Amino acid sequence: MTDKLNLAHPDEGTLLVKLSGKWTLADGIPSPDEVLSKIGTKPGVQHLAFDSSEIGEWDNGLLIFLKKIAVACSRDSVQLNVQGLPKGIQGLLKLAIAVPTKDTARDPLETSFLNLIGDVSLRMSKSWSDTLTFIGEAFLSFLKLLRGKARLRASDLWAQMRMCGADALPIVTLILFLIGMILGFTSAIPLRMFGAEIYVASLVGISIVRELAPMMTAIILAGRSGAAFAAELGTMTVNEEIDALRTAGFSPMEFLVLPRLLALALMMPLLSLYASFLGIMGGALVSKTLSGISFTLYMQQTIEALTATQFFLGAIKAFVYGILVAVAGCMRGMQCGRSASAVGTATTSAVVTGIVYVIVASAVTTIIFTILGY
Repeated sequence: MTDKLNLAHPDEGTLLVKLSGKWTLADGIPSPDEVLSKIGTKPGVQHLAFDSSEIGEWDNGLLIFLKKIAVACSRDSVQLNVQGLPKGIQGLLKLAIAVPTKDTARDPLETSFLNLIGDVSLRMSKSWSDTLTFIGEAFLSFLKLLRGKARLRASDLWAQMRMCGADALPIVTLILFLIGMILGFTSAIPLRMFGAEIYVASLVGISIVRELAPMMTAIILAGRSGAAFAAELGTMTVNEEIDALRTAGFSPMEFLVLPRLLALALMMPLLSLYASFLGIMGGALVSKTLSGISFTLYMQQTIEALTATQFFLGAIKAFVYGILVAVAGCMRGMQCGRSASAVGTATTSAVVTGIVYVIVASAVTTIIFTILGY
């Protein structure tokens, strides 16, 4: 009990809360525990009223105090009479308790292990369902494109191809050249023990063309183009531009998603081929510097080790990776919520999902090609 807060019982079952003095955060707000303990007593208070005739200045500190009491009254079915409060605080209190507080600070330990398993299973099931639905709609849009009925602007396709292809050359050049150098350096040291340093060219060439160039290019574009797709479509969702397209009779899948899917699927094999060349050049530089192997001899050994099949398999992988990265980016963008934080979440999810898809697809395609004898 303080000089600002006094409790009285004018009759049985009624609690009168008398407020006096300044109720501001700067001057300090009494704890509502004394009032809450009275409300929770059984048998106890059935009616609660206020007397604020002696109250002075007040701010949102008073509102915080009263809201805790109002929530307790609602929980314990206590009738709350706010007529004795200042007129201004009455309206604010009604607004404060109109929307229930979202419990976001719940201790995760309160959730049982079985509930966690169930929640994760339901989320995974919904995620797979949404993914299959999105892929099905994208495939139907592609079939409409083949029939010439898709509403797709060529200018959008060319713009996306430039963004996914030409604009990505600098980062692809840097990363793949360094990857080739690293691979050449790490393979040259053990091969030197057997006097087989010339086979660095074979190892680097096959590894780069078949695996590393498509995979690393896809990972780079997952963080670049996939994130851009999710951010663009997510922002359009927040601004209700996608809803406007639907209202105008345009399919967002054909108008927005299809150009991005086609652009990344077409550009990925070309970028992978360019990345393969850069990786081989990186390995050649290391072999020349570390082992003294001439550029001519290195390229001759590389040509002997590589075949058209190796490039074809790398192109197939790059094409598949491009589709998966585009699907991840566009899908997360279309699933975005309607807030700024939701756009950030969608962008992050697009990058993570795209990289996971690429790694899984790499394992699957490698197993398939191995079984087929390639």
